[in-house]
Amino acid sequence: MKDRKVVCRCEDLTEEDIIKAIEEGYDDLESLKRYTGATTGPCQGKGCLMHLIRILSQKTGKKPEEIGVTTQRQPVNPVPLYVLAEGEYE
Repeated sequence: MKDRKVVCRCEDLTEEDIIKAIEEGYDDLESLKRYTGATTGPCQGKGCLMHLIRILSQKTGKKPEEIGVTTQRQPVNPVPLYVLAEGEYE
């Protein structure tokens, strides 16, 4: 069995998935994010963003500084649903 190098645990994306997407033309961080869903899971990229930047850098020849980072959307820190629901049922 072939070893899977998981890059994004939230979206279950492997290094192979990311490389394939880059080869299909999604060769900048924002389009790669939108195409694969990487960095959009509960961790908001805390677990995979640096791996994505490394792979993009290797495959495109761009420096990590040129690639940049994704735009974080609110909430930056995950909020448990029960916190938002408090007071609704009292």
